[in-house]
Formats: sequence, structure tokens, C-alpha cells
Amino acid sequence: MNDESPAVIPASGTQYTITAGDYEATIASVGATLRSLTYRGRDLVVPFEPDIVRPSFRGATLAPWPNRIVDGRYVFRGRSYEVALTEPGRGQALHGLASWLDFAPVETAESWVTLGATIEPQQGYPWRIRVETTFAIGADGLTQRVKATNLSRDFAPWGTGPHPYLLAPGTLDDWVFTLPASQVLTVTPDRLSPVGLQSVTADAERFDFREPRTLGAVMIDHAYTDLVRDRDGLVTVRVTDAQGEGTAITWDARCPWVQIHTADRPGGPAAPGHRAGLAVEPMTCAPDAFNDESYPFDTGLAVIAPGDAHKASWRIAALS
Repeated sequence: MNDESPAVIPASGTQYTITAGDYEATIASVGATLRSLTYRGRDLVVPFEPDIVRPSFRGATLAPWPNRIVDGRYVFRGRSYEVALTEPGRGQALHGLASWLDFAPVETAESWVTLGATIEPQQGYPWRIRVETTFAIGADGLTQRVKATNLSRDFAPWGTGPHPYLLAPGTLDDWVFTLPASQVLTVTPDRLSPVGLQSVTADAERFDFREPRTLGAVMIDHAYTDLVRDRDGLVTVRVTDAQGEGTAITWDARCPWVQIHTADRPGGPAAPGHRAGLAVEPMTCAPDAFNDESYPFDTGLAVIAPGDAHKASWRIAALS
């Protein structure tokens, strides 16, 4: 009789720790999730323990859409589809289909890991998409790259993005925030369904952070676009304390949108995770982009041809 018990996998999946220089990251296989990232021992993102179910979408890789599909319904190339409502309180389909898949190792090394999973054809999304993502640490921080390959016979709608909650020393209300974006997508207050684009100056105290300033008590759960890029075509969002110590996330033109969320919870300060970090989510497309024909602006929706691939990436780094 064999009395040996099988190894118990943590609730968040198999753990992959990668290191280089002063950086260390741990990736959990469920949802290809960035579970922790530190620089010289300082947390750059809100972490969580390995043997718990990941809190919400904290650190997850979002695919084949980030954010919401309103009512879980969309029309693509003349056909109507309906996916499950994974945000039942608001009646929306939230953050895609990959965030609870268990990604398997493709390649591993001391400073990087590549994980892969397949989104199988299913009701509401009848395409087979192979998703591979690489997390790599270097002197400039942690870079995540996502590659999606369409293994189906038909064109497939696609979007992706990460869901890290960035950290700076102190509390969120005191952090200095820099967001080089000129337009914000207004939403309904109850369901966060998109309404339309407006200049950040229309409600500057809440939305305009083109110049660094303190967050204060603002509540934000909105997508921004019309991003200002540097000479290399990159956008950088920063959150720091008054001395300039904190975290930055940088990405290129493949992500023309970014969702910002101050992590306000319905239960207020007593609720777990309330304003514990600032979610900064670069996105390849807008909220509800699968319904792109319904909006008078460019949603950024990608359409992947059979056999083709779509790529995106972003980098998180320490500021000091």
C-alpha cells in the first residue's frame, strides 16, 4: 500500500518564481497571474498568498477580451453571440475566458517563464485561441508579453491586457499619480456600461492627471485613451509617494487604452482590498469592444485571421 499523498497544488496554481538583479516575481499558473513583484524587497504590486483563490482578477492575464461585454451580447461579422454573465451583480461579461484557466509551462529559466493555455471553442466564443505569455525580468523591470494564435478556420475577435494593482509607499489617497491621457470613457454609474468619450478637463478634479498630482479621495473605474507617447512611442503611468518612490507601467501603441481603478469596494474601508492599490490595466481595446460597431470611436478591437497571431506587451518597474 502506498501511503504517500500526492503533492497538493496551491489554490492559485503552480508557482513560478523568477529573479534578476534586485527584482523578484512569482507567477501563479491559474490565469497566468502575476501574484507578486518586488524590488529590493519592496512590493510593486498588491500581492496575495499562494494557497487562496485569487482575489477577483488581481494580477490576471485578461483574454480574449479585457473589461466588459455589455449584457454578454455582441455582434461580430454579422452574427450574434452571447457569453456567460461573469459579473452577475452588474449583468456583464467581465474580463474574458482565460483568467481561470490553468496555464502550463512552455519554457522556464531563472529570469523568465513562458506559460500557455488554449481557449477552446464554446458557447458565445466559438474560436480556438492558443495563448502564450512570457514573464521576463531584466534590469528595467518585469516585462510581460502575450501572444494569441488563432487556431480556428474563421476570423476571431480579440483583446487582452493585464490587471495589476500598483503600489507606492503609504496610502493611495496620498499617492502622486501621473496619467498622460486626454480622454476618458464615461460609464453608467450602476453597471459601468460605456456611454461616450469626453475630455478629461470636463471633470478635471476626478479625471485629469496629465500633470502629476495627489490622488486624494477620487473614485475612478474608467478607461482612458488619446494617450500621449514619448519619442519611442511609449506611454508610462506612474504612482509614487511625495519623494518619488513607487511604481511605473509602460507600454507601446498596441495598447491604445488603459483602465484605471482606485479599488473602491462596496463595503468601504472594512472590505478586503479596499483602496489597497491602484489598478492600471493597459488594454488592446476599449470596454465592450466586441460591440465596436455600436460606438462612434475606434475601440481598437483586433481581428485575428486563421493561423495568424496577435501580440502585446507591457513592463512594470520600480521608481526610486
